[in-house]
Amino acid sequence: MARRNLFQPPPPPDAASTAAPAGEQKARFPNTGAMSGVKSTLKDVASNAVREISVDVIEENGPKDRLSFTDADVVTLAESIKAHGQQVPIMVRPIADKPGHYKIVYGRRRLRALRSLGIPAKALVRSLSDEEAILAQGQENTQRLDPSFIEKALFATELATSGYEQAIILDALAVDKPMLSRMTKVARSIPKSVIEQIGSAHGIGRRRWEELADQSRSDSVDLEQVTATLQFNAAKSSEDRFGMVSDAITQALKSKATNKPAAPPTLSIKLGDGTALAEVKETARALTFKLSKSDAPEFAQWMRNNAEAELTRLYEAWQSEQKPD
Repeated sequence: MARRNLFQPPPPPDAASTAAPAGEQKARFPNTGAMSGVKSTLKDVASNAVREISVDVIEENGPKDRLSFTDADVVTLAESIKAHGQQVPIMVRPIADKPGHYKIVYGRRRLRALRSLGIPAKALVRSLSDEEAILAQGQENTQRLDPSFIEKALFATELATSGYEQAIILDALAVDKPMLSRMTKVARSIPKSVIEQIGSAHGIGRRRWEELADQSRSDSVDLEQVTATLQFNAAKSSEDRFGMVSDAITQALKSKATNKPAAPPTLSIKLGDGTALAEVKETARALTFKLSKSDAPEFAQWMRNNAEAELTRLYEAWQSEQKPD
């Protein structure tokens, strides 16, 4: 079933389908059809009317679809509102257990600017459920603000963590399941503190964020630790900050690979007549014995049958050597 756009008034009823036959209208109260039409029209007008609401009764909590805006952004917008007025209304919804108070649906930056000016907010008031509010928030930002990939990824992850169903998240962000999976994978792989330092990075697409997420999953580097050493003051944009982080991680991985100690050489064990008996390989996590089934098949089979007993015997012999005399 198609979902109604929450920014538009509901479609007017079809007069042809809702009007009662003339005979029935006469038998009922006079002008019933006309009065019903007036009530419907008044309801539509009231639901879409812009109201002035004190900013002191509007709360800002709830999932955020954009990375934090700066004080400079708020100041710039406040100056524009002061000069030209609030051109675009915010949307709020009533708080059921706090009469006269509202919760922001969208327009947080506008609300912050209006607070700084100390003037009421022009707002659309909607009685929305949590799910409907999320859909309205996602629709408005997709249509007006074009959030960046990473902003959408953080928003999707926050909604999922808050318990919203996947269908609601898909509708709110206007994405499909594969894209949603990629978004959440990136947002959960890269520490949020690093993303916030980088910023919205509108010029950085999905693939580069995925590459950074892959790098961040490496055990050999700490993304937060590497980012903490960077001087972001020299960066002119969010995209530049992303580039600094990406370059620093790439360099750290190369440095780790260069300084990685070489693995011990493979040890070949041979009998006096030159018969290859076994090979011993050592890695950071294991010591592996490889017996030759071609050169010493009988011994390899015997070892297979007696491995548990022989290894236990060797371990106990080693353990007894560790005890002080």
